[in-house]
Amino acid sequence: MTLRMRLLLSFVLVAAVTALSVVIIGGQTSASEVRSFMLRGSMVGVDELANSLEAYYQENGSWEGAQSLLRSSGGHGAGNGGGMMGNQRLRVADSSGAVALDSRGSAEGSLTQAEKGDSVRLQDKDGRLIGYLSVDGGSGSTSSLLIQRLTRASLLAAAVGGGVAVLLALLLSFQLLRPVGQLTRAAARMAGGDLSQRVEVKGKDELATLGRSFNVMAESLQQAEQNRQAMTADIAHELRTPIAVQRAHLEALQDGVYPLTAENLQPVLDQTEMLIRLVDDLRTLALADAGELPLEKRPMDLGELTRLVVERFKPEAEGKGIALSYAGPQEAIEKEVDPRRIEQILNNLFSNALRHTPAGGQVGAQVERSAGRIVIRVADNGAGIPPEALGHIFERFYRADRSRSREEGGSGLGLAIARQLALAHGGDLRARNRPEGGAEFTLEL
Repeated sequence: MTLRMRLLLSFVLVAAVTALSVVIIGGQTSASEVRSFMLRGSMVGVDELANSLEAYYQENGSWEGAQSLLRSSGGHGAGNGGGMMGNQRLRVADSSGAVALDSRGSAEGSLTQAEKGDSVRLQDKDGRLIGYLSVDGGSGSTSSLLIQRLTRASLLAAAVGGGVAVLLALLLSFQLLRPVGQLTRAAARMAGGDLSQRVEVKGKDELATLGRSFNVMAESLQQAEQNRQAMTADIAHELRTPIAVQRAHLEALQDGVYPLTAENLQPVLDQTEMLIRLVDDLRTLALADAGELPLEKRPMDLGELTRLVVERFKPEAEGKGIALSYAGPQEAIEKEVDPRRIEQILNNLFSNALRHTPAGGQVGAQVERSAGRIVIRVADNGAGIPPEALGHIFERFYRADRSRSREEGGSGLGLAIARQLALAHGGDLRARNRPEGGAEFTLEL
């Protein structure tokens, strides 16, 4: 059963219960109130007679001799039109229902349960039941007619109320389920491969929240699919280049263009090593994404580790005419890390900094403890990161300068791997352009 049908049936059930309650409760209440008014009120003059009978019983302790009270009320014969009660038949019964007085003859028999229900209950001053006063004829038909009219009015009110409730149920179910229908259709199209589907969101209720969540999910799926397609294309491109170089050299060796010497085999070996590095990089990223990258953690002085990496890059920096410096505290700054992976991050950061810093420039590393965490900054005074590339710098296979070759600009995986390694340590890696010029990478652990 659909959700729309279940909601509709729920509303219809509520409407039916409401209408039935109006009929039953309204009918019973109306009948009770009308009888009370007609029999005990001033409309037919019973109230005064009932009070007289109650007073007589409390004074005499029985109904003997109370016949005169019935005659004085005018209910003593079919042809008598005097008195308050007109030609009504009056009977008085004791508490068990046995008739003690009858205005139209000898007292005999007992009141039925229905007659007791229609009679006026007589009570003493303590509220105990002492008898019943039954009034037949006269206004009884008027009472029944009034009750019938009230019942018909209740039925009409129930029918109108039920119809309105059902109409409201239809309108509300349509209004409530329209966003669900949109979500269902959009989800079906997404399942068919159309990831551009979005739903219109209005309001701030639960369905609106669901719609917004759906749109966010759809956006994430579409972006992930675009990234997957781009990454597949990039991987194919990165693999094609070294394989093409290998093939060209091997064909030249095979055709005798180059003699088969170690020197002529070296380019093939270089491209093979490049392929191995690319495959290793992809494997590292895949393991990091899956949360299965093995880390061999141990206490390590990150200040000393950074200083050693700086010392290792100093010859390359001097060869390019770049000043390479380190600043850190004198005391040890230890943390549980995988030193090989942290060194891999730093190697990538220094390699990028030296590649993008011109001769005469400066590259500096700084290590400090801040807010309970260890922060390593690698900054240069080069051209910096293009603003349009700043938000994509950690994406896979992304190069700020697409014209760079693999040898000049790398595979585009280095920074992506570095950030994944930082995240695997519970930290993060961020990039920004410095106000005074150049770029700065911040490794936080």
